[in-house]
Amino acid sequence: MTGARWRKSTKSGNNGGSCVEVADNLPGVVLVRDTKDRDGGTLHFSPHNWHGFVNLAKQIGPLG
Repeated sequence: MTGARWRKSTKSGNNGGSCVEVADNLPGVVLVRDTKDRDGGTLHFSPHNWHGFVNLAKQIGPLG
């Protein structure tokens, strides 16, 4: 999306592994993509659903 400012997750490592980028500067939408495949697709969340996902992920903790 035009105007999206992408930032890397603070939980992503520096080893080039499993990283995501988030753009939350656009009104009404939060975008998420894989840093290794930026053209491979983008997930779209409402801000409400994104915050719910992040809160749940914090409660569950890391997988694996």
